[in-house]
Amino acid sequence: MKLLSLKMPKELKIDMLEEKHGRFLLAPLERGFGITIANSLRRILLSSIQGAAIISVKAEGVFQEFSVLPGVREDMTEIILNLKKVRVQIRDGKQKQLHLHVKKPGQITAGIIKTTEGIIVSNPDQHIATITEKGGEIKFDMVADIGKGFVPAETFKTTNAPIGTVFLDAIFSPVTKVNYKIETTRVGQKTDYEKLSIDVWTDGTIKPDEAIALSAKILRDHINLLIQFEEEPEIIETEEVDKELQEIRRKLNIEVSELELSVRSNNVMKQAHIKTLGDLVKKSEAEMLKYRNFGKKSLAEMNKILKSYDINFGMDISKYIKHVAVEEEDSEHLLTKKGKEGKPKKKDKKK
Repeated sequence: MKLLSLKMPKELKIDMLEEKHGRFLLAPLERGFGITIANSLRRILLSSIQGAAIISVKAEGVFQEFSVLPGVREDMTEIILNLKKVRVQIRDGKQKQLHLHVKKPGQITAGIIKTTEGIIVSNPDQHIATITEKGGEIKFDMVADIGKGFVPAETFKTTNAPIGTVFLDAIFSPVTKVNYKIETTRVGQKTDYEKLSIDVWTDGTIKPDEAIALSAKILRDHINLLIQFEEEPEIIETEEVDKELQEIRRKLNIEVSELELSVRSNNVMKQAHIKTLGDLVKKSEAEMLKYRNFGKKSLAEMNKILKSYDINFGMDISKYIKHVAVEEEDSEHLLTKKGKEGKPKKKDKKK
């Protein structure tokens, strides 16, 4: 089987990355692949990435979730809602015990919770309750576990749980929000390709780039099951790549003298022996600024011109120059060969 090749991105570009928010770019994509990839990754990110959450709490002196604790402003219903917002990381994948024991008046936050080995509270400022009077006391024993997506409290109920244990609905997913945007982009002369931009927000227990990588792995593992060829198909390269190379090569060979440059910029080009756009883009902006009489105004002028050709300073033009060199070498070889063949043979002198 022979298949035509598809235009594929070379890598995932990170446009912005913070502790809880990242933006990732994927381009160029064939038409329709943007929405296909975006929808698949979004669903996996929101429902299938593993996380950890508190699944139960046993409060001393409390036997059901509607109870009121003496000297505490919040009732158990409100405290449970606050405990659901506490984000934890479990490093070893095992169920963990957490403890909270406070007697003195004041605000109680997640940072006061005593943890065991292998578990970390990621949002220590999360409010849990407030003791308003002397004699008020909070003594909680909690259990945290790992899972994915949303799991209702009934799932965690066991017959051997201590009397008074309240089970919580758990939101395990560490990814809180996913947005994506699909735009058209150009490759060479074609403008019907797509650029995919994905924004990922997390609760801080996982980095956005790690979440993207995990979701892609989950998708790949499922798709791999569908790849069952008796014989690996042969990919036929299309002419688009060659056309793109030729177009960029044409731009790089444009003479600088053909451009409408200011007198100052034109003089610098001569001084630096820059004859073509290829000679120019090999240099970085910092290198250009070292030339006498070439300042930020001249740099802005050149950047504007280069942008109009979709090229820029600091380009690696070796793959384009390499092709040019091969062609020139072949031409020289043909000329030399022709010259040798066309040269008449000298007649031997008679002795």
